[in-house]
Amino acid sequence: MDWTQFRIADLQGKTVLVTGASTGIGAAVARALAAQGARVGLHYHASVAAAERLATEIQTAQGQVALIRADMSNGAGARSAVDQAVAAFGRLDGLINNAGGMVRRVPYSEVTETDYDEIMDLNARSVIVASQAAIAPLKAAAAETGQGFIINTTSIAARNGAGGGAGLYGSAKAFVSNVTRGMAKELIPFGIRVNAVAPGVIATPFHERYSTEAQMQAMIATIPAGRAGLAEDCVGAYLFLASAGLSGYVTGQVIEVNGGQLMP
Repeated sequence: MDWTQFRIADLQGKTVLVTGASTGIGAAVARALAAQGARVGLHYHASVAAAERLATEIQTAQGQVALIRADMSNGAGARSAVDQAVAAFGRLDGLINNAGGMVRRVPYSEVTETDYDEIMDLNARSVIVASQAAIAPLKAAAAETGQGFIINTTSIAARNGAGGGAGLYGSAKAFVSNVTRGMAKELIPFGIRVNAVAPGVIATPFHERYSTEAQMQAMIATIPAGRAGLAEDCVGAYLFLASAGLSGYVTGQVIEVNGGQLMP
């Protein structure tokens, strides 16, 4: 998708930190935001080469980007990612909490304390800590422009309980969905909208890492659209929620992007 063919005027010049932006949905969102004229904090951790390639691509297209490396699985790293973005651009208009992962498939009957800590820290604690760190700069931006936003990436697994050893990951994402609603109530008085996007089965490195071909085919068989989604299929929902012009009266919502697999 060439996102330059669309013009969302109120995203131009905005500074947005996208965590987990080196590959998959995060990379697609970062690319699209840059195409809209936003200044993008492109966060990554392990995928150094992918992050550098994407940053070069954005810069070649005359976009503005800052590479931000941090480990989102611990509080210090999550705070550092936000601090680096503010330091790079001098402000922060939006935060997209996209970093996360299944870590490993493990049935509830076999979950260890280590499993719990690693899965919950990466998917749940990171959202809390990064959002806390972002509140002050988002309030400052909203006081100036009247708008600020947080968009969390949750999952279809937050509603359907997941399966195949992904239950704890799904529970972490359910936590994120409810945090979205709670933060929305607390922050809207300051002009900060908080929403979420819940992708379904999306063909990204996530499933390359955690799902077998048989598991993928079984999941696709339950999707009315007849295929797995692509990272690009999710981008429009993020741009919609980032734009106050398009979604200024939308807060505390979770947009499901799943090809009809779940229709709540």
